[in-house]
Amino acid sequence: MERKNIVVLFGGCSPEYGVSLESASGVLEHIDLKKYRPVPVGITREGDWYWFGGDWKEIGADTWADSERLAPAALSPNRSEHALLVFRERGVERVPVDGVFPVLHGGNGEDGTVQGLCELAGIPLVGCGTLASALGMDKDRAHKLAALAGVAVPASFVLEPDFAVEEALSRAEGLGYPLFVKPVKAGSSFGVTRVAGPEDLLSAVNGAFRYDGEVIVEEAIPGFEVGCAVMGHREPVVGEVDEIELAGGFFDFTEKYNLITSQIHVPARIDPEKAGEIKEAARKIYRALGCRGFARVDMFLTPEGKIVFNEVNTIPGFTAHSRFPSMMAAAGISFEAVLDRVIGEAVGT
Repeated sequence: MERKNIVVLFGGCSPEYGVSLESASGVLEHIDLKKYRPVPVGITREGDWYWFGGDWKEIGADTWADSERLAPAALSPNRSEHALLVFRERGVERVPVDGVFPVLHGGNGEDGTVQGLCELAGIPLVGCGTLASALGMDKDRAHKLAALAGVAVPASFVLEPDFAVEEALSRAEGLGYPLFVKPVKAGSSFGVTRVAGPEDLLSAVNGAFRYDGEVIVEEAIPGFEVGCAVMGHREPVVGEVDEIELAGGFFDFTEKYNLITSQIHVPARIDPEKAGEIKEAARKIYRALGCRGFARVDMFLTPEGKIVFNEVNTIPGFTAHSRFPSMMAAAGISFEAVLDRVIGEAVGT
């Protein structure tokens, strides 16, 4: 069988650039090279695209952009081509593309922008499409759709840059402290602050505005966070539920990628019946947002056993030790098998 060319997009014009490099390294290390020929394409922090032909280890080390095997590149928008345009000194090389796997996190990659480009070009896309990606990145609209699907969501309100300070303070008082302030569209807990009292609200809001033009203020949900890896389309497969154990504070960027005081338990330390309820809630949210391919659905489990939606990551971490592969591994599906399934579903292998 002839191998299919899969463009693996990494990096990105996003605060989560470094996280993407680690995830892309994980994908490249575990992809089935007998079936697929990866075509790495790096996007710099400034948003410039390059074909990368160097050692894949340079991606994780963030030295890829210094490689001699580098050339400007772009996906052709022509639906008749399905090609990556590589601009070399001798002219433009057209590399056939069978599918695109965006291993990007945050804005300008996970939010539907790249997905829209692929759909415009008619190139098969690994993972969620334009609409689901945009909805998954938007915490406010994702919450609204999850609520319509019958899943509980935190009480919240949204602020825009010209918000009235007194009104914001009044509405925050109505939610009760502590509460959380978050950019509406950002990932990896960038710009997220736990606010203990009204004196800290405005500085937290201003910090969140650094990452997005809208800010959501949410009630704090008691209990702990659980996650669910979901994969597929019409009959999605769900991995084992995981549980985040915190020694204090919340699961911010430092804790997510260093686990200094926190631990992740897979499977979660809950009874099977409750785990089944969490999986069913994850399926409902996955379908409500129109997800396909894969996504990680994060929720809270309160001391009373109530399941409350938190957010959806339409491109979760993809290192061998990331939560999504770990939850699937606990369900008996290896990282290699996960990649084979999601890529195969997209490109028809």
